[in-house]
Amino acid sequence: MTPSTLIGGHVFVAGGLAKGGLKYAADIGAEMIQVFVTNPRGWALSEGNPAEDAKLRESGVPVFLHAAYLVNFGSPTPETLENSIAVVRHTLRRGAETGALGVVVHTGSAVSQSREAAMRQIHEHLLPVLDELPDDGPDLLLEPMAGQGQMLCATVQDLGPYLEALGHHPKVGVCLDTCHAFAAGHDLAAPGGVKETMDALNDVAPGRLKLIHANDSKDPCGSKRDRHENIGAGHIGAQAFGELMRHPTAAGVPLCIETPGKVEKHREDIELLKKLRGT
Repeated sequence: MTPSTLIGGHVFVAGGLAKGGLKYAADIGAEMIQVFVTNPRGWALSEGNPAEDAKLRESGVPVFLHAAYLVNFGSPTPETLENSIAVVRHTLRRGAETGALGVVVHTGSAVSQSREAAMRQIHEHLLPVLDELPDDGPDLLLEPMAGQGQMLCATVQDLGPYLEALGHHPKVGVCLDTCHAFAAGHDLAAPGGVKETMDALNDVAPGRLKLIHANDSKDPCGSKRDRHENIGAGHIGAQAFGELMRHPTAAGVPLCIETPGKVEKHREDIELLKKLRGT
């Protein structure tokens, strides 16, 4: 384990992207942050405040953005697909304006159409967005889901076809959510479970892990239920997070909590992860 593993969280930005976000980060002891730059549950595209963007860029705090939850490139509904592309394109632009390292996006669901049709859509509509990205712009980070319904990507192995659909584009990375992985069937709590999962991730997507959402799980392994719990208070347990940070695939990859609660609980989660990190 190296001290270069930054530990932080998704922060509230009331009062301004930089003013509110950086204050919350300081209050919880975050070394990196993740923020929303649009309504996470809507399609509205919010323009940024150039002064706040500049403060965030100049803060020295590594930043990641999370795209709206509604984004689904696999949707059979044309309006949803069109809105999804618009939101991701906008969030990537906002990522460049805020100096973000990456934009996290959920990998989506086929809903009522075939998996093959959904993957063709991803190839046809998302690949052009990636081709627009400048080399120094943020990466698009694919976040596999918990596996409910017709989700296109839940297990680490599911990333293989998804990356193939995107031509293994150099601007595509991975955001691994520990709760999602556990819910999808990767038993991070079992002896050797973290190593097995991370080895598999390295086989499927070598060098592409850019962010880890560090969340414990309220539900048991394989539940396909996406319910986050505070670190060490769920079915994964604290030990797995220490093992995760020591695995070579996770070396230098930031850990970002998305756990229940506010300042006090988030500070406790980050302090525990720092203790597990060894610094």
